[in-house]
Amino acid sequence: MSAKQNILAKLRNSLTGTTPVADNFDVELVTEPYTYTPEQRISQLRKLMEAVHTEIHLTSREGWPELLAQLLRDRQLPSLLIAPTTPHGQRITEHWAKNPGLPALKAYNRPVEEWKAELFNDTPASLTTTLGAIAATGSLILWPTREEPRLMSLVPPVHFALLKASEIRDNFYQVQQEFEWAQGMPTNALLVSGPSKTADIEQVLAYGAHGPKDLVVLILEDQ
Repeated sequence: MSAKQNILAKLRNSLTGTTPVADNFDVELVTEPYTYTPEQRISQLRKLMEAVHTEIHLTSREGWPELLAQLLRDRQLPSLLIAPTTPHGQRITEHWAKNPGLPALKAYNRPVEEWKAELFNDTPASLTTTLGAIAATGSLILWPTREEPRLMSLVPPVHFALLKASEIRDNFYQVQQEFEWAQGMPTNALLVSGPSKTADIEQVLAYGAHGPKDLVVLILEDQ
């Protein structure tokens, strides 16, 4: 038996003969004040995220690649890191192929050890999808995968994130219930409200200290 298993076994045995305390948790305390109509969710999310320097753009399922290309040109970003095998990665690749002259595409398709220096020093922007968002806290839900690892949203100075309006939830409790996190927490779910920031130095808030200095969210409105 490993040390971890030994500790867990002792904890379980310590509960023998005890009576569980009744759970008097009131769900309405964490749901009722933070419930919104579909029309309110975008405005609530936008208000909170823009307050912490997140840039929000409303677009459509058809028009977002063109908007993304324009944003890259406006910022004079020479390249964009994508996950080429994902649906949105394939969509971007197709749009770029039809529109020559756009910033170069970089594919995250190899172990980080093979191109660590380029990733950290010469990759100005990335595009990832999201699992959704939480209106009550103004947060994106990022769900890193093997195709789209955490470094994609952590390392490049500018992070573009795709969010479907239909996947904006009211509150965190709703998210936990919908994805059944009580049955098994995800290993790397992330709640992100804006670009990286810190106030460690003399309590002065600074952005872009240990991650993307800019977070740009493209909200795909339902047709």
